[in-house]
Amino acid sequence: MKKILSLLLFAIIISCNSTNQTTKIVDVKKVAEKVENLNTSLIPDDPSVIRGTLSNGIKYYIKNNGKPEDKVELRLVVNAGSILEDDDQQGLAHFMEHMNFNGTKNFKKNELVDYLQSIGVKFGMHLNAYTSFDETVYILPIPSDDKDKLEKGFQILEDWAFNALLTDEEINKERGVVLEEYRTGLGAEKRMMKNYLPKVLYNSKYAKRLPIGKKEILENFKPDVLRRFHKDWYRPDLMAVIAVGDVDVTTLEAKIKAHFDKPNKNKNPRYREIFGDENHKETFVAIVSDKEAMFSQVELMYKNPKIKTTDNTIKGAQKELLEGLFAEMINSRLGELRNNPNPPFVYGFSFNGGTYVRGREAYQSIAMAKGTDFVAALKALVEENERVKRYGFQQEEFERAKKSMLARIEKRYQNRAKQESKRLINPMIDNFLEGESMPSLEWTYNFFNSELPKIKLSEVNGLIKEYLRDDNRVVKLTGKEKTVTEKEVLDLLNFVKTDTTIKPYEDSKVQESLFTSLPKKGTILKEEKNEEYGFSTLTLSNGAKVIFKKTNFKDDEVLFKTESYGGTSLLSTKEYLEANLALRGLSEAGIAGLNKNDLNKFMTGKIVRVRPFISKFLEGMNGSSTPKDLETLFQLIHLNFTQLNKDKEAYNSYVSKQKGFLGNLLANPQFYFQDAFSKYQYEGYDRFTGFPTPEAYDKSNYNLAYEIYQQKFSNAGDFIFYFVGNFDVNKLKKYASLYIASLPSTEIRENYKDDGFFPITGNYNKTFYRGNDPKSMVNMIYRGQATYNNKDGLAMDALGEIMSIKLVEKLREEASGVYSPRVSSNFSELNNSYRLNISFSCGPENVEKLKAISELEILKMVNEGPSEKDLNKAKEAFLLSRKEQLKKNKFWLDNISSANFLKKDISELKDYENQVHNLTVKDVQFTAKKFLTNGVVVGILMPEKN
Repeated sequence: MKKILSLLLFAIIISCNSTNQTTKIVDVKKVAEKVENLNTSLIPDDPSVIRGTLSNGIKYYIKNNGKPEDKVELRLVVNAGSILEDDDQQGLAHFMEHMNFNGTKNFKKNELVDYLQSIGVKFGMHLNAYTSFDETVYILPIPSDDKDKLEKGFQILEDWAFNALLTDEEINKERGVVLEEYRTGLGAEKRMMKNYLPKVLYNSKYAKRLPIGKKEILENFKPDVLRRFHKDWYRPDLMAVIAVGDVDVTTLEAKIKAHFDKPNKNKNPRYREIFGDENHKETFVAIVSDKEAMFSQVELMYKNPKIKTTDNTIKGAQKELLEGLFAEMINSRLGELRNNPNPPFVYGFSFNGGTYVRGREAYQSIAMAKGTDFVAALKALVEENERVKRYGFQQEEFERAKKSMLARIEKRYQNRAKQESKRLINPMIDNFLEGESMPSLEWTYNFFNSELPKIKLSEVNGLIKEYLRDDNRVVKLTGKEKTVTEKEVLDLLNFVKTDTTIKPYEDSKVQESLFTSLPKKGTILKEEKNEEYGFSTLTLSNGAKVIFKKTNFKDDEVLFKTESYGGTSLLSTKEYLEANLALRGLSEAGIAGLNKNDLNKFMTGKIVRVRPFISKFLEGMNGSSTPKDLETLFQLIHLNFTQLNKDKEAYNSYVSKQKGFLGNLLANPQFYFQDAFSKYQYEGYDRFTGFPTPEAYDKSNYNLAYEIYQQKFSNAGDFIFYFVGNFDVNKLKKYASLYIASLPSTEIRENYKDDGFFPITGNYNKTFYRGNDPKSMVNMIYRGQATYNNKDGLAMDALGEIMSIKLVEKLREEASGVYSPRVSSNFSELNNSYRLNISFSCGPENVEKLKAISELEILKMVNEGPSEKDLNKAKEAFLLSRKEQLKKNKFWLDNISSANFLKKDISELKDYENQVHNLTVKDVQFTAKKFLTNGVVVGILMPEKN
């Protein structure tokens, strides 16, 4: 349960279970009575999850879930990772993962990926796997509305479990791909890791078993060494099969038994050892630098001396609530420090949780320092921990923390019947690997509501004494240069313990309302309904329009967007260059006289956000809320239009953090290449700003940016407001009248202005040199301008999809020269421009060969078009994606607003499936010949010449 709770506390999506059946919610008071005196009782597992163990030891987990429709998520979990490798196998747990995609009993060589692409499952995006220290997990989403596809899905899972061929030929062929993945990980972080891991993982095998392994072993191991790893660890008693989706559980269970209830051939299994790290009395300090390090990081670890054993009792769950409240409050304080006029770090946070080592927990405080100012960041973290130790938290903080946690669990609970299947799987994986409980969301919701009110502040305050310790302590500092010594770090830790200047936390009073008086209500002049697509348009008395579509896709979600033509395109070049960066930091000042910290406190218990923006052609806002927070969403919209604070100190705080974040990014060869290649393409464009630098922020004009914002949002009559989601229509109309119709407006209507500049087109080739690692990057851009039409637009999408398929096949599988080629394409109706982009990382020695292969595939597309088979793969991917998109709020928000912005008829949406079905090989070839024969702009990154 711990991982479920910790994810909730940090506002990350909870992966927990729900049932599609109607469930009677237990009264909170009755739950409290039942929970009383059950400290030793076990947390009940979700009853809708069917579990079992086959005769050979394989465990399985099954759950029926209807979101998305006609789809099932399959997982094969192997309780074996790099930690189990012998000395001559380093990297082979991960290599084994690769080999399961390169030849099994029923899917020879590349047939597996080929088949899945033919049913719309994309390699990398959908079909995937990962290897960590302790486990390997295979990920397979399969359409479930076709019996043959479902059967093939389970056959694939069975082959992964039992039927890898592991031929010498395929093993040797895959070396190149794995070595390219190894190459992508080279750089500053890996070099620094080698130096700090021995201290973070004291006397631990984990420090010597990074999943990617060792280059010399990957290059030279004998195939039998890999087969030995497979024989030892890919066995039934170390495996679990998980199936969650839109299929009845009886069918899923029958499939699992048919495919996995096989005899266990390993009669004398090797012992699956559990590894750890050693305790240490002294404080270890690791100060590691690298000139290519992008960020300066500070991390404090206070490792619990006892290896954690799984505690699935009610008492254990109560302890986790205490830890959650602690994390909520300490991170709120660190967030306030971040928003101070002179923040000590770019960001900072603390939590008690897992480390690299399975079962080893630590209290961890982490921050990104500004520039190389490690001392300020470290001091702030240590001081805040010490402040809690001396004075504890305050009652007001405590109440806010409980309110926040209850709001987040309620949001998840409200959407309990509509969670996507892939979000429900992690608790099952944790249950198999570590024995963690997997309660239903209903139980967790009721547990929070019954237990949180009973927790005492003193209980939470007492945790800090468990967390902070002088033994088992590690301090890790990483960055581009060393600006502090080990002695200075230890002296600082000791000094803070006796520092008499540390005072209790001073809380500020939270106001009860965003408004001292409500705005003067406007009216709705007209309502028009689009029955076919289920949205309505309100014309308000100030000229603004509100377009809304009520949906039931998610019970806890309302999405919002507002837009108006203009953006920075209407600014002079001088204004744009002075204000561009400053425009991004205006919202740091807060609204309605509330600074950011006070606004965050006011928002406690509310799940709602609004973010203003000014882009090239648009000014507007986007945001979201829960249904119950709908009025707050409207209030924030109103105040962001009318009462954005002007606060130079808050802006300066934002700038200092941005400088700290961006300061050394260009030392990274990849970022340098992106920036340098962009400058090359946009040479001569006087509005090109490139990668933001600290010097550019120094020149930014806050006052001018604020004036521009005021002007852009002074006329609500020039805006259209969009709302999509689960809301009460009458309430939405009421709030639209009160908070949007009351906004100031004029009769002026603006448009955007295209300055006509277009980056270089034709044949260009530029090589850049940066970095010492033997790794290169290639970026190939086919671009130009043409009048948009839907047929070419769809054909360009298909070209991108098909080229992605072909380059995985040619560059990865056949040439073994890349790990993950990337292809993107689009045809923009906004400025009638098209673009197809191919990019990949590779060895410097392979740049020209792989570039030539890519160009040859483009030429084939022009001269011959795609094969019918590859075109059908793209079509299946499009249709499968559209089927899921039609049930998502974001799809409708984006498409309704886009149709208005481009002044298109939204009814074109209904033609999409027919257009996909009717797309031919000749159509794609025609578009390729039309767009991909006008030259290619190539940028290449090579290591620096010695």
